[in-house]
Amino acid sequence: MARAFLVVLDSLGCGGAPDANQFFNDGVPDTGANTLGHIAAACAAGRADVGRTGPLHLPHLDRLGLGAAAALATDQRPDGLTAAPEGLWAAATEVSPGKDTPSGHWELAGVPVPWDWHYFPDQMPAFPADLTEKVCRLAGTDGILGNRHASGTEILKEEGARHIETGWPICYTSADSVFQIAAHEQSFGLERLLELCRDIAPVLHEMRVGRVIARPFVGAPGAFERTPNRRDFAISPPAPTLCDWVQGAGHTVHGVGKIGDIFSMQGITDVVKGPDAELMEHLISLGVSAEPGSLTFANFVEFDSLYGHRRDVSGYARALEWFDAQLPRFLNTLGPGDLAIFTADHGNDPTWTGTDHTRERVPVVGVGAGRHNAGIVGFSDVAASIAKHLNVPAQGPGRSFL
Repeated sequence: MARAFLVVLDSLGCGGAPDANQFFNDGVPDTGANTLGHIAAACAAGRADVGRTGPLHLPHLDRLGLGAAAALATDQRPDGLTAAPEGLWAAATEVSPGKDTPSGHWELAGVPVPWDWHYFPDQMPAFPADLTEKVCRLAGTDGILGNRHASGTEILKEEGARHIETGWPICYTSADSVFQIAAHEQSFGLERLLELCRDIAPVLHEMRVGRVIARPFVGAPGAFERTPNRRDFAISPPAPTLCDWVQGAGHTVHGVGKIGDIFSMQGITDVVKGPDAELMEHLISLGVSAEPGSLTFANFVEFDSLYGHRRDVSGYARALEWFDAQLPRFLNTLGPGDLAIFTADHGNDPTWTGTDHTRERVPVVGVGAGRHNAGIVGFSDVAASIAKHLNVPAQGPGRSFL
């Protein structure tokens, strides 16, 4: 029986979104943003040589169809990605009214977001007084720190010492629909932080805030460091997703990375977490051991979290080249009848203004469907195609491109 693997390279957009002018970074529309294209251009011009050199080198993804997929989105191949495609290639357009993680993943899983997310204003204070009061009551504190838009690493530098002194949680947000709480694992307590986020999450979800994110950290002033114990408490999808369809048909759904958090474990049988290097080993292991009829749904987040938001072009290029170099190890685990699709959930152009995600189409490349140009597709079509491959009834609006 066939198996399916859906692998999200978080934020690897390829430009060309028809509604990019309706989304903004620091007041600048996302028109022209192109994560993959601009990284490739910077590499080709010698502007991304920190820890690496030369043109962007992604031979395995390109051979599947990455360069050809990007050309579908923008009519232009990224520099250096010139291989004749041997797999499945397409470019996918999102319809959900957001460029955030839940919107992208839910729509890839067949469920476009039917509402507008709530975003907190970029002002101080960012949060309404009644929300702050509820956080304080649940935390058992007299106040909170932060209460503004901020970079997760910068706010630790600015508020970490006061947090240890006062015991007050650090609460902040971004251009995404998120409410983030940072706290020291020792002085505040990891379990206390997770409980606080779990308890306040229903309040934020009622407001249509997509995620409450626990951001634990360790260390001392001047040397604070976030830990891998991050937890996302996401609002549940509004309808059954691909994960539910597969599980409802009696098959297993393996989550790799933050998939369990994104889907609130709805339709997920089990999940493994860790940094991307560990997740690659888990993905390879599942390539060997995943059951017939199963879906493995993986998210590699560090492209986005470590390099896209921080506008680190060289770092993003290094991460892509690392992933590509590991890819044959995974592909070698696939058997006859298996389908593997590699895609993204949004863009995060590291050459762009601001620090937010960018509205872009995303590449869709795959192995297991022969050599096939699927053209311009919708995010939901990815779910419909995987459902068809697994012989599972699809319940969403997408249409299979297989």
